[in-house]
Amino acid sequence: MTPSALESNGVSITTKKNVIEVSGKNEKTSVALEGVESHDLVLKTFRLLVADLCQQFNGGHPGGAIGMAAIGVALWKYTMRYAPLQPAWFNRDRFVLSNGHTCLFQYCFLHLTGYRSMTFTQLKSYHSERVDALCPGHPEIEHEGIEVTTGPLGQGVANSVGLAMASKHLAATFNRPGFNVVSNHTWCMVGDACLQEGVALEAISLAGHYRLNNLTIIYDNNQITCDGSVDLTNTENINDKMRACGWNVIDILDGCYDITGLVTAMAAAKHADRPTFINVRTVIGLDSQVAGTADAHGAAFGRDDVAQMKTSYGFDPAQSFVVSPAVRAFFADLPARGDALVQDWQSLVDAYSAEYPELAARFRARMAGEIDLVWTPLVPAKADFPSKPTATRASTGLVFNKIAQAVDTFMVGTADLSPSVYMTWPGKQDFNRPDLMPTKGDPGNYTGRYIHYGIREHAMCAVANGLAAFAPNTIVPVTSSFFMFYLYAAPAVRMGALQHLQVIHVATHDSIGMGEDGPTHQPIELANLYRAMPNLLYIRPADSEETAGAWVAAIQAKKQPVIISTSRHAVPQLAETRRDGVLRGAYVLQEDAEAVLTLIGVGAELSHVVEVAARLRNDHGIATRVVSFPCQRLFEAQPLEYRRQVLQRHRVRAIIAYEPYAPNGWERYANAAASVKRFGHSLPSKAAYKYFGFDATSLLEKTLDYLNRLDADELLAREFVDL
Repeated sequence: MTPSALESNGVSITTKKNVIEVSGKNEKTSVALEGVESHDLVLKTFRLLVADLCQQFNGGHPGGAIGMAAIGVALWKYTMRYAPLQPAWFNRDRFVLSNGHTCLFQYCFLHLTGYRSMTFTQLKSYHSERVDALCPGHPEIEHEGIEVTTGPLGQGVANSVGLAMASKHLAATFNRPGFNVVSNHTWCMVGDACLQEGVALEAISLAGHYRLNNLTIIYDNNQITCDGSVDLTNTENINDKMRACGWNVIDILDGCYDITGLVTAMAAAKHADRPTFINVRTVIGLDSQVAGTADAHGAAFGRDDVAQMKTSYGFDPAQSFVVSPAVRAFFADLPARGDALVQDWQSLVDAYSAEYPELAARFRARMAGEIDLVWTPLVPAKADFPSKPTATRASTGLVFNKIAQAVDTFMVGTADLSPSVYMTWPGKQDFNRPDLMPTKGDPGNYTGRYIHYGIREHAMCAVANGLAAFAPNTIVPVTSSFFMFYLYAAPAVRMGALQHLQVIHVATHDSIGMGEDGPTHQPIELANLYRAMPNLLYIRPADSEETAGAWVAAIQAKKQPVIISTSRHAVPQLAETRRDGVLRGAYVLQEDAEAVLTLIGVGAELSHVVEVAARLRNDHGIATRVVSFPCQRLFEAQPLEYRRQVLQRHRVRAIIAYEPYAPNGWERYANAAASVKRFGHSLPSKAAYKYFGFDATSLLEKTLDYLNRLDADELLAREFVDL
């Protein structure tokens, strides 16, 4: 470890006879390096195990995992607080592998440290045809010992920031002197590529600003990516960059072997006054014939190369997957150590409960993911909403802000759009580091539940995934921004859906009716992305009553994210809308037993459709029914009989959908649709609707023209027609 590592934080370190003592922040940590004599054998065994696992099915990513072996020993053997036999322990340290392609690094240590599910047989399932394999090509959250599904590079960095923020918030809320019931640390492993991704850099900046000293990033600095040497594209001074972002920096120059230095750096990180970046120099594919090259990154080494590695290490090249009793013994104490940590913590929580019974009851409820049922009567009744036209973005504030104020499960944030998203409440407290005093406004503290993410939409949603992943439903994050900006955030929204995380995204300015900001802000195509995304509810409410239904659906959706899509402009409050109808995805707004047409309206344009239906009846004698269709996925979950009853496809002459988005998807439910197939235009709301033919008069003309075409061509009813 370089001398510069100790310059900040008032941290002092001494090492005597394999015992490391670190002092700082009025605390002291002592780490005994038991089993030093086994380090060489453990490292060689680990590297050969990774090489064999990739060679077995001739695929995978061996190089990074091999180079990171010493980092893993320092973490799992000496540093992290975790319990292999009780992997869901609430106060465990969190480990995130952002460079997820090096997943064998994590899988092998899960096996060696005693996680029950990661048997040797399962470990050997890597790249196999087993459908029940616990070793997918990137770690996945549903498996023991995996905190988040990282997947695309950089996501894990932002997830780890969310995990650290969750811990900070819960500790500030529930800890009391002598009772640190939340005290875990978050460790994030990254590679060269993670630090080039924009989402990681957004999150790193945010973590430095919030001074999350319970977060450590460990950088596997092998200077290799898929295309070759990092200096093909990147020659920045990463240490200076991290310091400029408010991070403590520690260098490890011999990261392939210096376990003592790594343990010392990790111990120092836990005493720092800011997040810590440990820059570890390693060699990708160490001791293979492709060591230090891009060839070591994503391909098995080949049988001859693996054999020569074994020979050079003094292993039998004819044997594979060799883990000696001495190596097993090196890790053997970790399950019992973990159980002891859990028992000590449970005793602490019991004593805490005796001292602070009401606070402890809240803490236990939060650990269990229970949202206080006090929220249900806080949803306004329909009669309590204003009768005047109201933007549904304002409606969402009317529905949710009292809930957010009363229920501390929710952590609400925005990407620098507080005045536009209506998500603040009286007396809200900002999440912020206590020592920060902004030029204007409340300094905030870690108990705060309103998060200013800055102009970082992608990081906002990826950090929110980390908040949600800390423990199931302990924190329900709410993000907010313009709908179009959720295109920036789409990869993180997708990862939340893939992981079954409850995150609520509030997207305003969701149609051409948002007006003068023009085509860059008018989300013509974006709804199709989110309607197609598995395990995500995209809900477009039409007025305040439907907005109430959208929020009820979102709060009840325990295992999936939700996007509530709202309008910037004021929309009429309709007498027939029903929140319970939103929960079923679509419902009959206006019925007519003699109807020959079903008109589908959605969100901010539902009132236009209601007017078209009225003019069809009154001016043209055409019996018409109207369906409100706020959420396709909720509708698809309904029984077949209900769906038939809503659409009446078997009875009416035609079904027409109206939405100023790209038409894709409505062909499942309608014979025709009025839609928009080009980018928007900068006009005031009413003018934009008229320009695109989405005012009631234009929609009526399109509808009558379609009916005339049906009279002339009966086969048209069997085709989807874009009006």
